Amino acid sequence: MKFTTFIKDKILQICLIMFGIITIEIFLICYPYGNFIKIYIPLTILGIYFISIYFEYLNKRKYYTNFYKLLSELEDKYLITEIIESPNFIEGKIQKDILEQIDKSMIENVNKYKYLQEDYKEYIEMWIHEIKIPIATSKMIVENNKTNITKSIDEELQKIENYIEQALYYARSNTVDKDYYIKKNNLKDIVNECIKKNKTVLIGEKISINTHDLNLYVNTDSKWIIFILNQIIQNSIKYRKIEKQSEIEIYAKQGKENVVLNIKDNGMGIKKGETTRVFEKGFTGTNGRILNKKSTGIGLYLCKKLCNKLGIGIELTSIENEGTEVKLIFPNSSYIDMS
Repeated sequence: MKFTTFIKDKILQICLIMFGIITIEIFLICYPYGNFIKIYIPLTILGIYFISIYFEYLNKRKYYTNFYKLLSELEDKYLITEIIESPNFIEGKIQKDILEQIDKSMIENVNKYKYLQEDYKEYIEMWIHEIKIPIATSKMIVENNKTNITKSIDEELQKIENYIEQALYYARSNTVDKDYYIKKNNLKDIVNECIKKNKTVLIGEKISINTHDLNLYVNTDSKWIIFILNQIIQNSIKYRKIEKQSEIEIYAKQGKENVVLNIKDNGMGIKKGETTRVFEKGFTGTNGRILNKKSTGIGLYLCKKLCNKLGIGIELTSIENEGTEVKLIFPNSSYIDMS
């Protein structure tokens, strides 16, 4: 706060004080008082006033300087009312009281929408678990009545199951910290589980899987990693090249500070300018708009989001018409930051 700005705010008071002093001086002239009295009284009034507003300026400048300093250091600005000291001047007290009421109202409003979101999330999770029952029943019926038609139905049911799983993990993606269990897991077991989940379509599309060097251990939650890996494998299946033998290679490398799981395919690949955007929500790219492939642009976005939550790195490189490689980077440390 500049002193000149503060004085400008006091201009009306200063004008009134000056008017009062001039009025007093006029009255003093009418009486036979000495010049000392005539000068001393106006100057004393003026001096006392300016000293008082100067100390008021110092007091307010100290408060607002500290206010702005704390505000700039805070990541969550709305918490300012919790840490700022109560001022000793009336305008500051009124301001702090107003901010506290606004803050309280904002928290109540946020909690209302948070409750609605939680309620909707619970409904989605319940619906997903319920819908799994008729899907499982349908798959059982298909298994017991194998024909070319039921084979096609089974493939479509698998797609539905994958989309349902994606919806479930999307609903849970903001609460990973409440639904995870970090322990030492063997990458071979995780990869085998993913291959097992996709075996029907892998066999049906004659896609070969080459796995090696997977007998390594990482500290993570197997359930979430299986989902992430499953999304990557499904992308490799979806964007395979029809005209040649499709292959997915999965292997791991032990580094000094991490373990890197590589998932490499020889599919359609991604255009050079699009590889930096594949983790954006809703981005489908050129491949998602051709060959009647209705991509949602959610799969890799979810992978990136969940990897960030689990403290795992994810990288993607691709060459158009040659293939795509995705790397999951597991730190050797068991420490996971879930914030």
